[in-house]
Amino acid sequence: MKKIYLKIKSRNIKAFTLLEMLLVLLVISVLLILIIPNIAKQSEHVQATGCEAQQKMVNSQIEAYTLKNNRKPDSVDDLVTQGYLKEGQKKCKSGESITIKNGEASIS
Repeated sequence: MKKIYLKIKSRNIKAFTLLEMLLVLLVISVLLILIIPNIAKQSEHVQATGCEAQQKMVNSQIEAYTLKNNRKPDSVDDLVTQGYLKEGQKKCKSGESITIKNGEASIS
C-alpha cells in the first residue's frame, strides 16, 4: 500500500484574524442595541392603532344592528349573539375590552 501525503507549498492562506472577527461582532452588537428599542416602540404603536381600528369596526356593527333592529344594542354580547361580531372581537389584542356606552363602542 502506498501512502499519499499532501504537501502545502505555500503558507499564504487567507483568513480572518481574531481581531477582525471581534470587530465585526462589536459592530453587529451596536446595531442591535440601537434597533431593538425602536422595534419595541413600534410594537406598542401597532397595538394601540389596532385597538382603535377594532373600536371603529365595532361602531360600524352597532350601526348595522341599529338599522336592522331599530334600536341600539345594550352590550357587545348583543352583537355577538346576533352574529355581528365574533367572540374574539370583544377584546383588543392588547387585552383591553370593548364595551358599549350610550350606543357607541369604547375601550375600557
